[in-house]
Amino acid sequence: WPDGPLSSPLSPAFFILVGIPGLEAFQAWIGIPFFFMYVVALAGNATILYVVKTEPALHKPMYLFLCMLAANDLVLSTSVVPKMLAIFWLGSREIGFDACLVQMYFIHTFSIMESAILLAMSFDRYVAICHPLQYATVLSGPVVVKMGLAAAARGVLLVIPCPVLIKRLPYCFRRVLQHTYCEHMAVVKLACADTTLNRTYGICVALSVVLLDLGLIAASYSMILHAVFRLSSREARSKALGTCAAHACTLLVTYVPALFSFLTHRIGRHVPPYIHILLASLYLLLAPTVNPLVYGVKTQQIRQRVLRLFSQGEKVLEEH
Repeated sequence: WPDGPLSSPLSPAFFILVGIPGLEAFQAWIGIPFFFMYVVALAGNATILYVVKTEPALHKPMYLFLCMLAANDLVLSTSVVPKMLAIFWLGSREIGFDACLVQMYFIHTFSIMESAILLAMSFDRYVAICHPLQYATVLSGPVVVKMGLAAAARGVLLVIPCPVLIKRLPYCFRRVLQHTYCEHMAVVKLACADTTLNRTYGICVALSVVLLDLGLIAASYSMILHAVFRLSSREARSKALGTCAAHACTLLVTYVPALFSFLTHRIGRHVPPYIHILLASLYLLLAPTVNPLVYGVKTQQIRQRVLRLFSQGEKVLEEH
């Protein structure tokens, strides 16, 4: 799709999303696993929200944070996958300039919120294991609500300047985005003006969020491990570590692909574009798909509640 005239170099009417450059012939097949991952993400996260809502015994800080994560993952995956599948299967590559900025805003806002929720969950585990007698006092209902609102506010406020700064850039009739979605740096690279401010702000936000959150999460887990290995009972150590295993898996599937995508944008000159775009697309869907599966398997209360739901469904089917 060659670049063509737009309504104005300062206000492009639309962009064209190529998809995965170099793999256009295979995109219909690539869309199949993305579709099934999206279905699993929708079903799994919706199930967690339903189970926690309908089970009074699960109305505790740990599960409330898990609900925040599930709701966040639903929005994050839905911001990307429907348009991505439209590109892969229907050839619907055009996206309006304003729609592109809205998608970009949602993706980056909810990505930052995801990181904040994971930080809150690590703090929850720290208090539960290191200060169990003060758990109910430290993480009361109002405190959990305030932490959730703070996570949302940080994401909303930090990302607002990105579309605002992009709107001021001229594009000189460039409209082809080598991506499956409107990622901040991909849009900035199309501009035909000095983008130092955009790049600097984007890098500062990404680094500050990742370094701050990962640093605090690492500090929490170092104290957790220190407390766990001081326990005299082997069974108690095993139980304490087991409660952190699901969270550790979530951290890996969230931060590792995100860091790889971030670094290849800045220093990965020799990484083929199709690998970068494929992984950048995958990391937004990987965590929403894996999180409910991990927590469903690792968290006994959720697993038992889901099994009861399935058994009740089977009885209803047998009766009919």
